[in-house]
Amino acid sequence: MQQPRNFDDMHFSAIHRRIMLWGSGGPFLDGYVLVMIGVALEQLTPILHLDATWTGMLGAATLVGLFIGTSLFGYISDRVGRRKMFLADIIAIGLISVATMFISSPVELLVMRVLIGIVIGADYPIATSMITEFSSTRQRAFAVGFIAAMWYVGATCANLVGWCLYDIEGGWRWMLGSAFIPCVIILIGRFDLPESPRWLIRKGRIAECQQMMEKIFGEPVIFDEEPAQQTRFLQLFNKRHFPFVLFIAIIWTCQVIPMFAIYTFGPQIVGLLGWDQGKSAALGNVVISLFFMLGCLPAMYWLNSIGRRPLLIGSFAMMTLALTLLGLIPDLTMWLVVVAFAIYAFFSGGPGILQWLYPNELFPTDIRASAVGVIMSLSRIGTIISTWLLPLFIAQYGVSRTMLMGALISLIGLVVSVVLAPETRGLSLMKTANMTILKNKP
Repeated sequence: MQQPRNFDDMHFSAIHRRIMLWGSGGPFLDGYVLVMIGVALEQLTPILHLDATWTGMLGAATLVGLFIGTSLFGYISDRVGRRKMFLADIIAIGLISVATMFISSPVELLVMRVLIGIVIGADYPIATSMITEFSSTRQRAFAVGFIAAMWYVGATCANLVGWCLYDIEGGWRWMLGSAFIPCVIILIGRFDLPESPRWLIRKGRIAECQQMMEKIFGEPVIFDEEPAQQTRFLQLFNKRHFPFVLFIAIIWTCQVIPMFAIYTFGPQIVGLLGWDQGKSAALGNVVISLFFMLGCLPAMYWLNSIGRRPLLIGSFAMMTLALTLLGLIPDLTMWLVVVAFAIYAFFSGGPGILQWLYPNELFPTDIRASAVGVIMSLSRIGTIISTWLLPLFIAQYGVSRTMLMGALISLIGLVVSVVLAPETRGLSLMKTANMTILKNKP
């Protein structure tokens, strides 16, 4: 009789690659639709007669939807499973994208942006939990890093598509509806993916899990012992879990507020800092977006070589420095502006991965998706407010002070990381799920 192998000893196989690729479709679409509105607003502002208040509201609308979607559907995913929700939300994203092509007023566009935010937000806790639970300890940082990288791939694709459609009359309709195409591709890729094995075990469905593992790998597979446990949402607020909720929510907020500002209003910011407005500014945003994407690649390997904690601290330090330079030196040439943004973008790769990796490592299977959802929702409170107020803040105080405000937010992330960041490198999910926040800080 063949001896079962531990799941952590399994080689990175075709099923791992498929789950990693198609599971990251939600983050790809998030980056795509969030950035696309920034480019589309260049055409929509005169057509819909948008002022700074409306521009800020439309920029923040998707984040409001993300707040609702992540907090609600993370819990639902822990209750009913990953796979069912994995398919339904992608269908909804595609349909809403097509519907957005036919809006005729700011209110209609606002409603569509909130709705698409809700369904994209639903995908985050589902997809990240699925990928984490299908990854071994050695693969985990790379697999979750791939999720973060795909957000930036989506954002870069949006910038490129927006740039290509910029001079076309009515191009904004095709920009906003174009998300339908990747939705169809992702849906086909996800259609026959299996349920999460760790979720099945946590729900006591061990025989079903073993049958699935033998079908996928052709041999028996065992996991670290994880007793059956029903999802109890209030566990997130107990003495062990709540400090991690706050820590991750703070570093997530401090990473995404400046990043979302750069992405959502990138063409306008780049133009105000010295590059031409319009299509040239959109092209500058493509360059910056590429550096955001490239920053994830070395970080995916540094997480296992130098560790989670040093990477987080060093990244926040460099991000703070880059934004400070943009704020303090008023007359940078356009290329120095792009270089400073590129430094910020490159070093955001580490925190960008860790904001996904930490919650998936530090919480047990029965509340993992709920934790991702709640933490992401908490981080979106700050981003909703900041994205809404950003156009007003720039109009009143100028872009230099805006960059200094971003540097201050990044500095808060640095301080919190120095004080609280744990080290989870090389630990199994069972071990990380039993850590406490201060005792595991070197």
